[in-house]
Formats: sequence, C-alpha cells, structure tokens
Amino acid sequence: MGLLPQIKWHSIYAKLLATYLLLTTLGTCVMAGYIIWSFHAYFMKVRQSEMRNWSTAIAESVADALQKNDRKLVELIVQRYGAAETITLRVFDSKGQLLATSSPKEDLQVNNWLAVAGIQTVLETKSEVQGTAKGVLSNEDRLFITRPIIRNRQLMGILRMSISLQQFQRQFTTVIQTMLGTLAFTLLVCTAISERLARSLSHPIEKMKNFAIRMGSGHFGDKLEIHESNELDQLAVELNRMSERLASLDLERRAFLANVSHELRTPISNVLVTVEALRSGADSDPIVRDRFFQNLEDEIKRLSCLVNDLLDLGRLEAGVLLLERQKVELSSLIRRAIKAIETRMQNLQISACVNLAELQIQGDPQRLLQVFLNLLDNAMKHSAINSQIFITGYKEGKQAVITIRDQGTGIKDSDLPHIFEQFYTGDRSRQGRGVGLGLAIAKRIVEAHGGSICASSKFGQGATFTIYLPLI
Repeated sequence: MGLLPQIKWHSIYAKLLATYLLLTTLGTCVMAGYIIWSFHAYFMKVRQSEMRNWSTAIAESVADALQKNDRKLVELIVQRYGAAETITLRVFDSKGQLLATSSPKEDLQVNNWLAVAGIQTVLETKSEVQGTAKGVLSNEDRLFITRPIIRNRQLMGILRMSISLQQFQRQFTTVIQTMLGTLAFTLLVCTAISERLARSLSHPIEKMKNFAIRMGSGHFGDKLEIHESNELDQLAVELNRMSERLASLDLERRAFLANVSHELRTPISNVLVTVEALRSGADSDPIVRDRFFQNLEDEIKRLSCLVNDLLDLGRLEAGVLLLERQKVELSSLIRRAIKAIETRMQNLQISACVNLAELQIQGDPQRLLQVFLNLLDNAMKHSAINSQIFITGYKEGKQAVITIRDQGTGIKDSDLPHIFEQFYTGDRSRQGRGVGLGLAIAKRIVEAHGGSICASSKFGQGATFTIYLPLI
C-alpha cells in the first residue's frame, strides 16, 4: 500500500482503484449492516419466543394458586422463577394491584403500576402485550411480556415478566466490534486485490496510449505486446494491425512521391534539353527543328496524361469523384473502346475477338470507357505481334462479367498481387511507356460502381483481367 501516495489521481489507474474501493466498501458495509440487523432481529425473536413459553407455563401455575386463593404459593412461584438477576417476575390482581414480585425492595417505590408498560393494556383488552421498554425504576432496556391470567373466562390476574438486555447489548457490542475489525481487514485485503486488478487493467491501457502517441508521431515500426486473455489483447492485435497498415501506407506514400518525382522529372528534363538545343541554334535545320518540336509535343502530352491520371486517382482515393449514373449498354461501350484503339491495333498487327452478350448496368459511361481503354491499352502493350485480344461478356447471377485476355508473356506470380498498385509496372519486359497508374485507376472506378476486378495469369501464356459489375 506504500504505492498509494504516488498515484496520479487523474489517471485511469486511480479511477479504477477508487471505483473498486468504493464498490467494495459499499458492498461490505451493506453486508455487515444486514448481518448485524439479522443477528439482532433473530436474537430478539428467540428471546421473545422463550419468554412466551416461560410466561405461559408460569401463568398456569399462578392461575392454579390464585384459584385456590393461595397467595403464599403465588409468592413462592414468583420467587422461584424470578430468582435470576436478569429476570424480573411480577403478579398483579385483576385490578392491577401488585400481589407478588421477585424484586420486592425496588417495587416498594412504585406507586402507580398502571403506568408500567403493558399493565393498562392487558386490563382493558385481556390480551397479551410483548415488546421492549425501559425498566420500572431504571433506564436500562428490558424485554417484557405482560399476559392475562384467565380461568373460566374470568380475569384472575396479570403476569409480567421482563428480561434485562444489558448482557445481550454487551454481546452485541462485541459482535459489532468484531464485525468492524473484520470489515477493516476485508477492506485492506480488497484494497490490495483492487490495486492489483486496477494495475493489471491500467498498465496495458497505458501502454496502448503511449503506443498510439508514438504512432501519432510517425513511429510506425513499433509492435505492441500485451499478454491479456481478454478484449485488451484483441485491441492490441488491432492496434498492431493498424500500425502495420500505417507503416505500409507511409511506405506507399514515400514510394508514390518518389515515383511521381521520377515520372515528372524525365519529361521535364527532356523538355528542358530540347528547349536548350533549340535556343542553341538547332532550329536552323528544319528537319531537326520539326523533330525537336514533335519531341516537345510528345513530352507535354505525356505530362498532361500523367497529371490527369494523378488527379483522377486522387479523386477516386478520396471518394469525391462524382459519377454521372445512367443506363449503360456494356457491349456498345466496349465496342466503342475497341474502335478508339483500332488504328493502334492495326499498326501492331493485333486483332480483337469479341463475344459480348447484351448487358445493362447503371453507371458512368465515360468512367467505364476509361476502364476498358486502360485494360485494352495494357493488353496491347504486352501482346505479341500477330496475336489476338479476346474480349467476352456474359451474365452470372446478378452480375455482368467482362474478361479481357491477351496472348502476351503473362505476369509473374510475384508481380500478380501488386499490379493494381500505383506506379507498379512489374519487370522491365512489361513496362512499355506506362507509369503504372492505368490499372490502379481502373480498379478504383470499378469499385466506385460497386464491382470488383481481378487478374490471373500463367507466365508465358498471357494475362486475363476479369471485371464484375452489378446488373440493373
């Protein structure tokens, strides 16, 4: 308990400890009070029952003596049964006058017995009276019973028996002191247990708080270890998972910035070199000048496409891209995409094999067209000369399924899980002139339409991209 003065009373540990102690104290006090009250009530009930039995037996004996008009026998009975120091026994006649008493010296000082508890009531009601009252000539608490002595329906007298409660009160005081000592000991034990429980709960929470503070400061490499078989252990697992995810996102952010910087640096460097060359007199030769201007135009278009892709990806990531939803005929949309790249396909000697069912969905036609163009462009980049791109569309349950398969070199198993990541271009043989944003944008547009996209491939046998979109 020497740790208590060092407690920070605003901490969760202090609050838990205070709660445990308050609840323990309240529960223990209520239980102790109930036990004391129950003990007192039980003792009084037992004593009253004993007095009723005793007084019944004595009243019968006194009734016999009164019926014989034998006052000496009445006095003898009173002296015999009222001999104990704690018991006082009195017999009155039918008018309330004292006939016999076990305490003759004290009772001589009493002038009006009708004022004694129970006497007047018995005379008026001829019924038993039992309770607790002060002594006749003292202030001590006494348990009494006053009952009528009746024979042949005639009131022959009154029997009053009283017992001192001093001994019981002394015993009861001892019980209370014992209970208080037990209560104090219980509170000490419960305080020790509560302190351990509060520390066992607050310590992992404190560790989690510090862990969260470190994460907020950018330290994502830490791992939280809490060995508790409860919800705190599960929370620690989730915090570790969050830390790993944040670390992954931080790495992605760094890689994203590095890739953006790299992708922007190359065309900008090319533009600067071309401008320097033109400024240095390269424009004097018309052929060289035209080639340089074409190079400038190509690099500026490349920059424009990259910036547009980055803007689209940013809006999709943030969920702020508004989709102009309308009824879309997928077969018409896909054929429109094929027609847009038809010239490029002819130049590369690639043909398209199309097998599309009539499918309708609710979506943004321009964004979906962008998805198909990106996938077809990706297929063309990695298709061999004189090969085909197979495009199929069919209904599966409540979904439209579109597959785009090329006959290129395929995707390595190590690359397959990452192809929808930003700026991921796989090995050099699949890079072409792309910057790795087309598939990432396609995936997020499909997901914005409530669908999904996946890829499968066997290296050397081409790749297949499958799109699932909800039908109307």
